[in-house]
Amino acid sequence: MGFFDAVYQVVKKIPYGRVMSYGQIATILGNPRMARQVGWALHVNPEPDAIPCYRVVNKDGRVSKAFAFGGENVQKQLLLAEGITFDEKGCVKPCFFVKKNI
Repeated sequence: MGFFDAVYQVVKKIPYGRVMSYGQIATILGNPRMARQVGWALHVNPEPDAIPCYRVVNKDGRVSKAFAFGGENVQKQLLLAEGITFDEKGCVKPCFFVKKNI
């Protein structure tokens, strides 16, 4: 299995109402310095209906300005629809991050 496919398998396991960071996913895959590559994989997500890439945010909990499927506002709306809330700085609150490996 290639790196992108491994990313997609992890992202599919992110529970409804939770998020992970690019770095968390890279670490799970044994490559903690490959967070940017995780982002590239999600940018070319081949199955946006099956791979919930909108549940992936940066390490601070910020949504992507370059969200591939409609921009940062779309990503934020998708997260809000799952009950995820943001702090006053526009970051996902820490309680919504997956705390363990999935």
